[in-house]
Amino acid sequence: MHKKNWIIAALFCTGLAACGQTVGEQAIVGGAVGAGASAATGGSMGSGALVGAAANVAYCQTNPSACN
Repeated sequence: MHKKNWIIAALFCTGLAACGQTVGEQAIVGGAVGAGASAATGGSMGSGALVGAAANVAYCQTNPSACN
């Protein structure tokens, strides 16, 4: 992957810091960020959404103080 794509993906991932208050919100935010990052880097938006949603929910459930 090109350096530019990694930078774009990293910027989108910073959006995961705004997790959401419920598991549903966390999944939506993560899915949106994942889909956006995949679209920006030329990947599969569906796969990006699934990975983003799962990652955000896992992170927020493990570190609830970081997501409020």
